[in-house]
Amino acid sequence: MVDQFLRTLRRTPERLLHPRRREDAIRRLRAARDARRFLVVCHGNICRSPFAAAVLRRALAHTDAEVFSGGLFGPGRQPPREALVAARRRGVELRDHRSRLLTPEKVAAADLIFVMDLAQQLAVHAQFRREARDIILLGDLDPLAITTRAVRDPVDQPVPVFDEVYARIERCVRVAAVTWESAAYPR
Repeated sequence: MVDQFLRTLRRTPERLLHPRRREDAIRRLRAARDARRFLVVCHGNICRSPFAAAVLRRALAHTDAEVFSGGLFGPGRQPPREALVAARRRGVELRDHRSRLLTPEKVAAADLIFVMDLAQQLAVHAQFRREARDIILLGDLDPLAITTRAVRDPVDQPVPVFDEVYARIERCVRVAAVTWESAAYPR
């Protein structure tokens, strides 16, 4: 009971700051209306970023946007079975995906970068010298109330955890796509 209280208390700032962070992320997406190359990053590029990139690619298929993904370590690995199952349920096929390592060229080629947590944002900023304004925490776009900015890493978890994580990614990507597209292609 005390542990749950402390956990809730520790996450209170995330909940309280979410509306302001969400507004900031949306404002930065609107300002990036000239962006055409989007990079989605997660730690290993086997669970979250390939799924988010596929969903974003599908949402922006009718535009001239390019979407790609990468990770901070471990190239050449395939997604776990649980990721394949959960993604397939959502119409995304990850069977042929193999993790790709971020390179300075890939990061430099991206107009806008989506990351899954603050550590990744700091790593991309520090290792690749990208400006903070070019990096958006995907979880900041969540239209629902949150307990954490980070999009949970479901690796080594059962399919229901992947389902939960992928549902959140879809919500966030939907906001990203609609926001960017309305700025890039005003009617």
